[in-house]
Amino acid sequence: MEESPWKSASLHEMAPFRLASAFSILCLGAVQAAAFDNSRSDNLAVYWGQNSYGATHLSDSANWQQQIGFYCQDDSIDAIPIAFLNVFSDTGGYPSINIANICNVDDDGVFTGTSLAKCTFLASQIEYCQSRGKIVTLSLGGATGAASFSSAAQAKAFGDTIWNLFLGGTSDIRPFGDAILDGIDLDIEGGSTVYFDSFINRIRTLASGASKQYYVTAAPQCPYPDAYLGTVLNEVAFDAVYVQFCEAIMIPPVLDAMLTSTSDNNWCGLQNYDNIWAWDFASWDTWAKTVAVNSNVKVYIGAPASSTAAGAGYVDASTLANIALETRSQYSSFGGVMLWDASQAYDQERTPRRYWRIQLEQLLVLHTCVDLDLACLEHVCFVHALLVVKHVDVAELF
Repeated sequence: MEESPWKSASLHEMAPFRLASAFSILCLGAVQAAAFDNSRSDNLAVYWGQNSYGATHLSDSANWQQQIGFYCQDDSIDAIPIAFLNVFSDTGGYPSINIANICNVDDDGVFTGTSLAKCTFLASQIEYCQSRGKIVTLSLGGATGAASFSSAAQAKAFGDTIWNLFLGGTSDIRPFGDAILDGIDLDIEGGSTVYFDSFINRIRTLASGASKQYYVTAAPQCPYPDAYLGTVLNEVAFDAVYVQFCEAIMIPPVLDAMLTSTSDNNWCGLQNYDNIWAWDFASWDTWAKTVAVNSNVKVYIGAPASSTAAGAGYVDASTLANIALETRSQYSSFGGVMLWDASQAYDQERTPRRYWRIQLEQLLVLHTCVDLDLACLEHVCFVHALLVVKHVDVAELF
């Protein structure tokens, strides 16, 4: 297995992780990662870049967000959106990015005539992640992002800029150096999304003749339709939507009296999964099959990675496992789980938090014939809510 190209706490130095059980489990560290497959229904997307753990644990800097390559040693992660490109037009007409404690304008400097941080040291790590079968995309916007266009022409020009700076184009200014990201993600939570269709269509046009596949995803809030992305989601093709079933911003008056608790303004969040008036994955499934431009678009359940990762919507691993399994059995559009964010998934010993782990009885719900006595030695085995014999041909293991 390829070695990690960065200096950080090595997983080889960590204690082995085993699921306590009378049965044996499958350890993915023993098999080679396969290429990302968007058609699957057990993918895991994990946002990286904003160090949300650090934002809620200011004094615990030793356990803040790690380099992206650190998380790419985990075989259960399939997609990593880098958060965020938060300003569309800054100094010199170029966008700007902020990757919290990893790369920012204060610590890493900028390209001359721009406000673009020099994050070129991440290039080898991104390529390492991709070599592990993961896609690494760039998420645009964020809760405080300055994201809007004044015309279709401006949106198309921005498409050229993103293509040249981060994707398959060329430029003397490339924040991630020679690394070529695998697509873009829209996390637009304010402003206007007018002309976003022109932007995405430009990206699609540029990618149509490329030698690799590029993906376009979005992270709408769970109320359907999304207040900001609703229009653009219906106008252009998306490959997946990471629906945020947490932190919903508005409660419809008709539901206010029907919910157990609305103090968190999270009426369609995971904690209301059992409320038929609140949980609305069915609406997103209907959108995917009857409204979306791409009828094969995948819908993910977006969840906080720990209780401090979001103001509301957190559920424990067992609950999330059951929700994910039930949702997958009911809706063919289901693509997997999205977690916010990578920094929240590790405890003070830099090992996976319990949220990422799932007891063997949940594992056996999906696949009951796994009976391999494989120990997880030089690898931290994450077992998320959908993962059993993921990307592995079982016959090859016997």
